[in-house]
Amino acid sequence: MNASAKSSEADWTLQLTNEEKLTRLMSEYGDNIVQLAYLIVKDRGIAEDITQEVFLKAYRGLDQFRHQSSVKTWLYRIAINESRKYLRSWSFRQIFSTYLSKEEAPPEEADTANVESAVIGRMSKVQVAEQVMKLSPLYRKVMVLHYYEDLSIREMAQVLDISEDAVRTQLSRARKHFKALCEKEGLEWT
Repeated sequence: MNASAKSSEADWTLQLTNEEKLTRLMSEYGDNIVQLAYLIVKDRGIAEDITQEVFLKAYRGLDQFRHQSSVKTWLYRIAINESRKYLRSWSFRQIFSTYLSKEEAPPEEADTANVESAVIGRMSKVQVAEQVMKLSPLYRKVMVLHYYEDLSIREMAQVLDISEDAVRTQLSRARKHFKALCEKEGLEWT
């Protein structure tokens, strides 16, 4: 984030009450947070609950926000952490383990970015979303952050609280799994 963007972001936050800040954050980022949580947990109702928790935590932490990252990155990090917390919960593990026992794990295969772009370009948005939703939560979140939210590797590292190299590794593996899922569905790689 450049210095002028940080200063303008900081300027509006100084002039508003916490309630006004929250309202502004919810209207600007609410739909994106719901979508991000949904793509991770695969349940609209739970994604909405997670979004409420994200904004509750953001409201409580507004005074401590130090503007070391963008507000968007800060909110996405909270959303990822809340989604992770849900995925670690007992009820989710019970449901997910039952689901996994019925599914076959996709094979690991090599991939190139050019081939990936060509296939994704031919697939409809619905087909792409269906394949992304079949990925594991770990791979689904890096694909969502990179391709749907257009975050850079650096921003993803901040959101996920991991190194940039770890982001690159996870993204590479996610692409391989995505390719395997597409091939399993009969989508051609040229």
